[in-house]
Amino acid sequence: MTIKPIRTDDDLQVAFQRLEAIFQAPEQTDEADEREVLVALIEAYESRHYPIGPADPIEAIKFRMEQQGLAPKDLEPYIGSSGRVSEVLNRKRSLSLRMVKRLHDGLHIPYESLLSGTN
Repeated sequence: MTIKPIRTDDDLQVAFQRLEAIFQAPEQTDEADEREVLVALIEAYESRHYPIGPADPIEAIKFRMEQQGLAPKDLEPYIGSSGRVSEVLNRKRSLSLRMVKRLHDGLHIPYESLLSGTN
């Protein structure tokens, strides 16, 4: 097992190719150990060079709606009247802490997503 640091996007592609080749390696083998090290190196490189910013709260809500096949009317127990739901989804009203708690408890949207950024 010869592992080198990932310093460039070309190095990253080489690491991905090797990872693909050993991805199904049985546990407790040299290739499984190599896979574990490559994953750590790839994650470190990507987090340093391609950071993912915090989720947008409204996009998080819309994503959950799409996942669960929900309509805006289905958000009324969590946000309030249909007018208020519309205002929130159209970014004309910010989420209150009460709405955030209800959305988290009822739809299991992570607090981190609902509280990140500004609406």
